[in-house]
Amino acid sequence: MAVGFSGDVLQAESRAKEAKNGVNIGYNIPKEGAAIWFDMVAMPADAPDEKAGYAFMNYLLRSQVMADITNFVHYANGNAASDSLVDPAIKSDTKVYPSEEMTGKLFALQAMPLNIDRIRTRTWNKIRTGS
Repeated sequence: MAVGFSGDVLQAESRAKEAKNGVNIGYNIPKEGAAIWFDMVAMPADAPDEKAGYAFMNYLLRSQVMADITNFVHYANGNAASDSLVDPAIKSDTKVYPSEEMTGKLFALQAMPLNIDRIRTRTWNKIRTGS
């Protein structure tokens, strides 16, 4: 078992199938819910070339570009204009685009006080290392 983001796990699943190496990878959202995931594009306030930054963001907002990204990396996108260009198998895959019921069980992670974050980090390291 591993904790991972849907796109990363689904890419690993695709690579394993392509390799025909007998490795079976699956992904699911726990029935109890999980932290919601999303990517964003931002530009630092002190970016050296603001014009280029906006040009890149505008490029990413093109429907076909965003659909191509989704089709390749299996990450959902919020560009409604790209919906018809996304592979129907991906668009209907609840591992990529969770159902309304699943979405209702997702939550945003909150910043934790440092002492709680340290406990979480120590606990997670124990789980990862088995110690």
